[in-house]
Amino acid sequence: MKLIAAGFALLLGMGFFSPDNQTSFIPSGTAAADSGKQLYTTYCLSCHQASGKGVPSLNPPLAGSSWVTGDKQRLIRVVLNGLEGEDIDGETYNNVMPGHDFLTDQQLSEVLTYIRSSFGNKADAVTAAEVKAVRSAGK
Repeated sequence: MKLIAAGFALLLGMGFFSPDNQTSFIPSGTAAADSGKQLYTTYCLSCHQASGKGVPSLNPPLAGSSWVTGDKQRLIRVVLNGLEGEDIDGETYNNVMPGHDFLTDQQLSEVLTYIRSSFGNKADAVTAAEVKAVRSAGK
């Protein structure tokens, strides 16, 4: 039993489980995880909330959304260019999301990786090269 408790404590300390029961596959304390979380707090939290559940009828949830865990290129385009007037997973949201094309490719990769691996999401990382390719291709 002590071994199980020690293993859980190790995983908790590495950031695999956060205090609010959100699962993250980026160990906390790493530069990318810390930067992604900080960027989320700065640019995303006010609309999508600390829980990633958004605001009903205004801002879509990031938790459990196919728009977050699905096609990376679509997600990158949304963050670069913003979004307005789209149904997200069958729901309509009325707030306009501004584009965040002022963020660097590295910053976008970090925040998108954070979002894709937080709030119960279990999707792979977004690389700076993937962001650069979408940015270069235009809208």
